[in-house]
Amino acid sequence: MKTTVVIATRNRAGELARTLRELAGLRPRPPIIVVDNASTDDTAEVVRAAGPEVRLLTLPRNLGAAARNLGVTAARTPYVAFSDDDSWWAPDALAKAESLFDRHPRLGLIAGKTLVGPENRPDPVVELMARSPLGREPGSPGPAVLGFLACSAMVRVRAYSDCGGFDPLLHFGAEEKLLSYDLAARGWQLCYVEEIVAHHHPSPSRMPAARRRRLEARNNLLITWLRRAPKNCLAATVSAPPRAVAGAARRLPKVLRRRQRLPRAVEARVRLLEGKR
Repeated sequence: MKTTVVIATRNRAGELARTLRELAGLRPRPPIIVVDNASTDDTAEVVRAAGPEVRLLTLPRNLGAAARNLGVTAARTPYVAFSDDDSWWAPDALAKAESLFDRHPRLGLIAGKTLVGPENRPDPVVELMARSPLGREPGSPGPAVLGFLACSAMVRVRAYSDCGGFDPLLHFGAEEKLLSYDLAARGWQLCYVEEIVAHHHPSPSRMPAARRRRLEARNNLLITWLRRAPKNCLAATVSAPPRAVAGAARRLPKVLRRRQRLPRAVEARVRLLEGKR
């Protein structure tokens, strides 16, 4: 196998057990790395019961989305497929992705088609990616995107490492957007490929929707401060909810030390997604 499956998890032993069973059915069976974000349930026991193909990395504290970075670092394959603890890949997905990565050396990330629940309903994000206004670059395997769902994404490890992976500053929420920007800024292609399928059965143990929206609002503001022009930063700050501004302001010193504006070509693509020219 050229692909390792990396799963970041926290206190979802039951869901993780099902995901590992589903992944165990893939042939050939890929190596799997589970990064445990300081769980207090039976996660370790579930991983040990899954067999020697599954490696456990136990963290002393919850790193959020950035826990995936440790899994990528530990992988010994050129490609990594991310799964959440409640998602898994279709039987032919990894082989198809490996073939595309092999044939397209500038391809840094593949966003797969996410089917939700036992009904296999396409996630609403799927249609947005399929109809991306960014079009399709000549010779690329699918429409260009500047966003994806982490539970159904595969990366070239060299590209991922090139931009540092998921930023720990965000912890959780909208982390895919910043990684997309940074991959594109370094010249890597990001494409949606409909033939590569992941299944997502959302866990009933989820962050409350209101809290998730607050975190995403804060992180979207942080991303703007990190990568966009001053006029964009001002407009985003004025329009953001007060709690998002307050949460982002506490992280402002780190933002200022790490701020790096997007290249003009990538900024133009972001503006196109925003409906601006």
